[in-house]
Amino acid sequence: MSPCPAPGRCRRAAEWSWAIGASLSLAPENTLSSIRQAARAGATWVEIDVDVLGDGTPIVIHDSSLDRTTNRSGPYDHLSQADLHGIDAGSWFIAEDGSRPYSGEPLPTLGQVLEMVAAEGLSVNVEMKPCEAGARVCAELVDAVARHLDQFAATAPGSQAVASSFNPLLLDRLGRRRPATRLALLMAAGMPTGAWRSYAEMLGVEAINPADEGLERALVEEIRALGYGVNVWTINSPQRAEELFSWGVSGIFTDRIHEFGHLVTEM
Repeated sequence: MSPCPAPGRCRRAAEWSWAIGASLSLAPENTLSSIRQAARAGATWVEIDVDVLGDGTPIVIHDSSLDRTTNRSGPYDHLSQADLHGIDAGSWFIAEDGSRPYSGEPLPTLGQVLEMVAAEGLSVNVEMKPCEAGARVCAELVDAVARHLDQFAATAPGSQAVASSFNPLLLDRLGRRRPATRLALLMAAGMPTGAWRSYAEMLGVEAINPADEGLERALVEEIRALGYGVNVWTINSPQRAEELFSWGVSGIFTDRIHEFGHLVTEM
């Protein structure tokens, strides 16, 4: 990998080999039950999305509002941890037989999820959401993630953790706040690909995590040639996963980990 312009921020990429994800056809996303189901399906890594409440409590949720995955509506940046009581993050999920087996599933905090990740012997990719509530809240999100990763490292020494984000400012703050953190830069479909190297070198990331849509083999080979991991999201076809691994990608994210048994390997 080329030298980084920021002293102390450059790190050589580890060789990642993983199928990381959950079984979202079996349990609602970003819940304790989804972690449990992923472990039962043979996952060694899981990916979770993290944002923060108004009181600084980090919660595990994908969207910036409660509408899609809970029984409540609206943003949560004005809520406190006490407000989580009664929020149902599972009743929206309908099983194949038409039942709602996860009704009453709580909206979990980051601490609760990391406790379960540790208990299941898993490793974790913590995605910090872009954080739409302003600079102060973004700083609280990063600081909360740093504290919880410290606790996770102390209580689960056999597990690994990576932090990722689409927002390079969050990665930069986390890298300064907690220099030991392994970082990955997320790339959305349609994002300009020419800037990835500058971001990667300045942030000290060890992996680029691009969207599958529009991804070309030449970009994968370019990133890998410079020593970075490439972990592609979201891959729900084993055949596509095999193709990507033949390109040299180091990992994939999937929502259907139970269908990827032969590709789930230790990092």
